[in-house]
Amino acid sequence: MKFSDLLHLSISNLKRRKLRTFLTVLGVLIGTASIVVMVSLGIGQSELQMELISSSQSLTTISIYSNSMYGISSDGSQSSEEKQLTDETITEFTRLPHVTGASPMLRYGVIAKQGAYENTYMTLVGVSREYLENIPLAEGSLPEPGDTRLQLIYGNEIIRDFNNAKTGAGYWTTGEEPDVDLVNRPVFIIFDRDKYYQSQSSGQQDSSGDGSGDVTPVTPPKKYIIPTAGIVDGSSGSYQYSYSVYCDVEALKTQLKTIFRKNPIPGQPTNKKGKPYSYFIYDQAEVYVDDMDHVKEVQDLITGMGYQANSNIEWVESSQKQMQTQQAVLGGIGAVSLFVAAIGIANTMMMSIYERTKEIGVMKVLGCDMGNIRDMFLLESGFIGLLGGVAGILLSYGISKVINVLYVKQQMEQAMMAGYSFTGGDISRIPLWLTGLAMVFAVLVGMLAGFFPAKRAMKLSPLAAIRNE
Repeated sequence: MKFSDLLHLSISNLKRRKLRTFLTVLGVLIGTASIVVMVSLGIGQSELQMELISSSQSLTTISIYSNSMYGISSDGSQSSEEKQLTDETITEFTRLPHVTGASPMLRYGVIAKQGAYENTYMTLVGVSREYLENIPLAEGSLPEPGDTRLQLIYGNEIIRDFNNAKTGAGYWTTGEEPDVDLVNRPVFIIFDRDKYYQSQSSGQQDSSGDGSGDVTPVTPPKKYIIPTAGIVDGSSGSYQYSYSVYCDVEALKTQLKTIFRKNPIPGQPTNKKGKPYSYFIYDQAEVYVDDMDHVKEVQDLITGMGYQANSNIEWVESSQKQMQTQQAVLGGIGAVSLFVAAIGIANTMMMSIYERTKEIGVMKVLGCDMGNIRDMFLLESGFIGLLGGVAGILLSYGISKVINVLYVKQQMEQAMMAGYSFTGGDISRIPLWLTGLAMVFAVLVGMLAGFFPAKRAMKLSPLAAIRNE
């Protein structure tokens, strides 16, 4: 018997029992849709989490700190030698395998003033050009390459840290942003905060020890107008750069050397005689790796050099394992529905055998091949699986669309209440491979469910089948 004849016969048999076929297909439809929607939710959550990590910090970035900040060595024991981050250290990092670049991070606290407002806790972060190029800007642009002037890139939330110098009122007390324009009006920067506070307290107490208690007047430190290069774009809802002020590290070092000359720079260590070193020591550094697969390798190398090295890769690996487990659980829940549908297919095929016993007997007496009888029932069950799979996939796309619309609407409302723009993606994502896999799985489940009824049909006695009424 030709395959086309078997296919035509199988379809005809299914059409003769439309209601039973419809109910069986409905079971496969629900099972397939359950699996696809459940797995799509797991995939969407995993991808959203990866996108969030990538937007807040690169997955190929390693943050490095000197052990002197923690007072411990890489193995947890007391550090006998301070491992400091210097320009030489940064150069060593760039020579490591799979490292594409490294940026020092020099933090320096200043006071910013504009009109009646001041920010007494503002921190400048000196970084490399490579680091600056990763900062999204809403206004302005990066300083031109080769420009040695100090120029500042303000975080979009920095303005909220300005307070009225007389009343102390600011955004965090009034809820209203201060009248500060970081782009169009000059901002005065005071680099010597200690001297500024001494001048504000009417001078410096005499420490001569003669008991006179005289107070030496302190001249207020010089104010510098530092031009604004740009403002960070905070519309994405990511606050990675929003609360800091960035600048070129070499320009910041030049500015500090010009201001303090041979005097110690606040925050920088000195030798036993109280003299400053001829080089800068950084608070932190960042190393950029060529591929996420090499991050752990490079991180171990840096840790072996005696530094504290942190990255997102360990947390990502742990999160991925949790997401895989979650996807398996969600898929298992959906598979239960498909398993129930498989039982329905088997029941339909068994009922079909009992109803068509005489027909099977006649086919055997006429010399029909046993394999053709088996294939006829397998085709019927596979066709039920195919119909249910196609309908289930279409239904799953519809359900996924509804879930995504509701999810995005909820997230946008929460973002508006929090004061930022929602730029996230869908929570339910159905990739093409999942669609194809669900289709194949539905057909296979249908054929497996029909296998044992088909075997039973093959074993029927021709004479007993013909005599059956």
